[in-house]
Amino acid sequence: MNNASLVFTPAAQQAQAERGSSTAYAGRIAEGFPDTVTPELAQFIAQLDTAFLATATAGGAPYIQHRGGPKGFIKVIDEKTLGFADYRGNRQYITLANLSENDRAYLFLLDPARRQRIKLWGRARVVENDAALVEKLFDAGYKAKPERAILFTIEAWDVNCSQHIVTRFTETEIEEAFAVVQEKVAALQAENERLRALLATAGLP
Repeated sequence: MNNASLVFTPAAQQAQAERGSSTAYAGRIAEGFPDTVTPELAQFIAQLDTAFLATATAGGAPYIQHRGGPKGFIKVIDEKTLGFADYRGNRQYITLANLSENDRAYLFLLDPARRQRIKLWGRARVVENDAALVEKLFDAGYKAKPERAILFTIEAWDVNCSQHIVTRFTETEIEEAFAVVQEKVAALQAENERLRALLATAGLP
């Protein structure tokens, strides 16, 4: 068996059959989904500064928590494992509690600037008292206090369509783009002044 039933559960496949989309997904179900980090996935992850981690209680009550940090705060540990530092927050510990009794987890990765999103199914675990691992995952200079690490083992992932993703840019991305525009404007102004000086030297108006 492949991992298709993890993404398209029997109930999902039944819904697809009833609504006429099962043929479109038949090939994917037969083939299965990728379950390792490809170069493309690693590159996508390296550009992210935000993510959403979904967990559930032992009884199945769902919970989604936002995770963020500098670009690339999610690190590729190996071909099957992602990791990130868990920073001090509001001390509710809902995600930690859920993972202590149910390791099933889901990562939703969204890049609104490039209108892309990727979904990852897997299992997650909390790693306490491992200073070396936390140091490996922590981005030096980031103003937050890492307390532990969370490791995510990939079981399947899929690229979601870009429909309805509204393009948005961070302040840093806007500042970087504006800096490029300013450089081009300054270059054009300098060229304009140079041409004006040439015209004046030639006695032209």
